[in-house]
Amino acid sequence: MAIHYYLSAFPMEALIASELEPKQFGSYMATGSKKGSDELIIFAEIEGDCTPEFDWNYAKEKCIPHPNGDPKHSVYLSVYRTLEYTPLKAFGSLFLTTRDGRSLELTPDANARYPSGRDYYLYQELCPIKPLIVSRLDPEKFASYMTNQKNHVYTPKLIFSNLKTPNFEDPENTGHTGGFLFNKKGHFLSCIASISDPQGKANKTFDRSHVESFSFQTIEDAVYVGDGTELLIYPMPSVDEIKKIDYDWGRSALLY
Repeated sequence: MAIHYYLSAFPMEALIASELEPKQFGSYMATGSKKGSDELIIFAEIEGDCTPEFDWNYAKEKCIPHPNGDPKHSVYLSVYRTLEYTPLKAFGSLFLTTRDGRSLELTPDANARYPSGRDYYLYQELCPIKPLIVSRLDPEKFASYMTNQKNHVYTPKLIFSNLKTPNFEDPENTGHTGGFLFNKKGHFLSCIASISDPQGKANKTFDRSHVESFSFQTIEDAVYVGDGTELLIYPMPSVDEIKKIDYDWGRSALLY
């Protein structure tokens, strides 16, 4: 059996070797074989031997079928600074796995256009940090800023998504933004005002624990992986596209 290497980005950061195919792996990680868990999972398949920071030989020794022939589900190679040590060139498809173990595959698109020219963006940082940020920077500039070593605080690489924001003037038709932003409308508008001055701060932390209620239905355009020199864009299909690609996944993710 072939060994696959998966970088788990959410809810935990890890590098895992497995003989399971990606969607089987997503189901295993989300629902477990015995532990009875159910949680959202975001992971990427990466190329093996892509960096000397990980013990690839250990994976090849331990990631072997069970005596009864069943595939090995998981061998952990790293649970710390995993994203930092993984080169962007090693990234393959990204998978969004629902609580009942269904996975939607997203592929990086070099020609994808990210949203630009907006007054503000709402970013959910996913790995290795998880604050919810209001920013006036577009995705590429935001990734560059957050990974800039000249900043007092930075992270070498970042996985994040831009989220849908509500139309407070028409709440009935604002779409799947969740009640969280409506419940904190005053704080949200205050954050927007604080980053509106071009000479002032470009980013404002809106919430540090919102990631616990993060859902796939709130992703607006894409999931991004950036290191300051390169930005991988994994476009999120529209609801109509998802109905054609994987209707059951969309139902499981509560998109309709």
